[in-house]
Amino acid sequence: MKIAQKIEKQINKLKEGTTFKYQQLSIESNEYSAATKAIERLIEKGIIKRVSTGVFYKPKQTIFGELKPNEEELLKPYLFQNKKRIAYITGISLYNRMGLTTQVPRNIKIASRDKRITVSVGNIKGNPVKSYVDVTNKNYTLLEILDALKDFKKIPDLDKNSGIKIISNRLKNLNSKEIKQLIECALSYPPRVRAFLGSLLETINFSIELKTLKKSLNPLSEYNYGIDKKTLPTITNWNIK
Repeated sequence: MKIAQKIEKQINKLKEGTTFKYQQLSIESNEYSAATKAIERLIEKGIIKRVSTGVFYKPKQTIFGELKPNEEELLKPYLFQNKKRIAYITGISLYNRMGLTTQVPRNIKIASRDKRITVSVGNIKGNPVKSYVDVTNKNYTLLEILDALKDFKKIPDLDKNSGIKIISNRLKNLNSKEIKQLIECALSYPPRVRAFLGSLLETINFSIELKTLKKSLNPLSEYNYGIDKKTLPTITNWNIK
């Protein structure tokens, strides 16, 4: 099969609105020259569009015309390496998506353990921050929760009562295996995050094993979040004010 045919066959299988890079097209190193020409021809035909150098997307057609990929999809190629997730979106952009703030950031934070990811795609600017643990497709949603707890006091326009309900609902949707993994990840976060998580989990379910979190904290340390005991009854058990 010719390179052009192989590429077009793979692109036909992609969903509309999907972004991709050359690496996702299973191209051999000696095929890149022919692949580049094939991609250019597909762009000329309007079958795909270029997002930035080496990043493309398959347009989604609607009754209102062509729909461009959303922010998450445009950044997706930068969050993966060799088809494995190595990064995730964090900061105000994440907290807006979670419903914790109405503000929309000018620059998006991209968290990764070992790679500094800087992105400039159209109007989207992404700046690197270091994640506390290695990022995988199985743990990044758990890291999102922990990041929200870490930045809870700094999230703009946050209503603390609503914020706790939103995060609590996320925790309630986790199974026991995910809760265990969440606690393991939390051990790499600052003490205030571990205390906050412990208080939330204890409020949600008293049967969750929290000894590991407790032992990781200094019993003399206090954590000031400005949370009312009526909102989170277990805060005194975790030295939270």
